[in-house]
Amino acid sequence: MNERGRFGELCELVGRWEHNRGMTVRLNPYISFSDNAREALEFYRDVFGGELEISTFEGMPPEMGVDPSEVTKVMHGQLTTPDGFTLMCADTPAGMPRNVGDDVSVSLSGDDLAKLTGWWEKLSASGSVTVPFVQAPWGDTFGMCVDGFGVHWMVNAAAS
Repeated sequence: MNERGRFGELCELVGRWEHNRGMTVRLNPYISFSDNAREALEFYRDVFGGELEISTFEGMPPEMGVDPSEVTKVMHGQLTTPDGFTLMCADTPAGMPRNVGDDVSVSLSGDDLAKLTGWWEKLSASGSVTVPFVQAPWGDTFGMCVDGFGVHWMVNAAAS
């Protein structure tokens, strides 16, 4: 397991996206937990096998407002399995709502900015934007929206 801090912005609840070589874009689930994302990721690794990477809130700059009691929480966790699928998870910080049923998002990520921007525009047009699709602190272009059907989306275009 690779422990890392210093990625992303607390309010965006994501870290650096890991990209599979040779893939332009990828779609996968992103699950939000209260306080047990690490335990869930370790369980899923035991079930499916694969490589687990975890970023915590530790090392975030003070201006990000991370509560000291939450520095060991998972900011972004990713399980990449030998069978080719990816599961991403995070702990929801105190002060951010987490509603059962709203705790799973669909994540689109990759390195094709034009394609991801086009999808972002279509997905967000009929719904609401929760995080604008702009350059994030970790360098990628990132945004979150809810489409017209109530489906939560996270879109991340890797910095080139």
